[in-house]
Amino acid sequence: MKHLLARNRHLVQRIGFTSITMMAFATVFPIVATVIYILIKGGPAISLEFLTGFPHDGMRAGGILPAIIGTVYLTLGTAVFSVPLGIAAAIYLSEYAADTPLTRTIRIAIINLAGIPSVVYGLFGLGLFVLFLNFGTSILAASLTLSIMTLPVIISTAEESLRAVPQAFRTVSISLGATRWQTIQRIVLKEALPGILTGVILGLERAAGETAPILFTGAAFFLPRLPGSPFDATMALPYHLFVISTQVPEMPIKIQYGTALVLLVFVLTMNLIATIIRSRARAKRQW
Repeated sequence: MKHLLARNRHLVQRIGFTSITMMAFATVFPIVATVIYILIKGGPAISLEFLTGFPHDGMRAGGILPAIIGTVYLTLGTAVFSVPLGIAAAIYLSEYAADTPLTRTIRIAIINLAGIPSVVYGLFGLGLFVLFLNFGTSILAASLTLSIMTLPVIISTAEESLRAVPQAFRTVSISLGATRWQTIQRIVLKEALPGILTGVILGLERAAGETAPILFTGAAFFLPRLPGSPFDATMALPYHLFVISTQVPEMPIKIQYGTALVLLVFVLTMNLIATIIRSRARAKRQW
């Protein structure tokens, strides 16, 4: 009887492991297949001229340098506005705010804001930054709009990372004479860095790949020069890809996929840098 029960348990375990493996494969395979397909289709378009030149002939030829530079500007602008504010808000909610109905409501609101469609953020940015504050269609307006969109992700992940640090670390630090802020700055933030960095990269990756918010606030169809100030409009890779795929007739397919490949490499590079920093931070953890 015991032998039969043991066999049944092993059988159930093998079925469970097999099911999990098949589900993991079903999840990963389409992603890998998509990346390989984009690489095959877009690889022939990649050249020095494509990466460093300006588009011409109705954007059917030339390069995508303005779109690459514009995407970098928008991502950096989003990071400047959202990362310090998001981490500061997470520190307040995790380390200072009492557990009251107000703070619980704020946390629920932050979670709900993360699920709002990006086009709504675009319309909000149009009304507030472009029209009301009179920033115009500019890098500044687009960066602020993307910052508001990424803040919920950064705040939620950073707060969870801070809360995951053992309370004993805080207790020991304060008992040795450190102030609350010194404990947060030198102990808690250091230990929570991998999780905080994950949230930051997730938010910035979403910002780098969004089209709707910048469509209303900062993206241009075509610019013959690079932007010279934060109040200039800019081209951007996601919007440029949308334009050449839907608005430009007789567009060579390799340019469309080449642009998609450059955007994919841009996002994956951000992921790689974050992974390296996160791995080094985890290696220095004390728990």
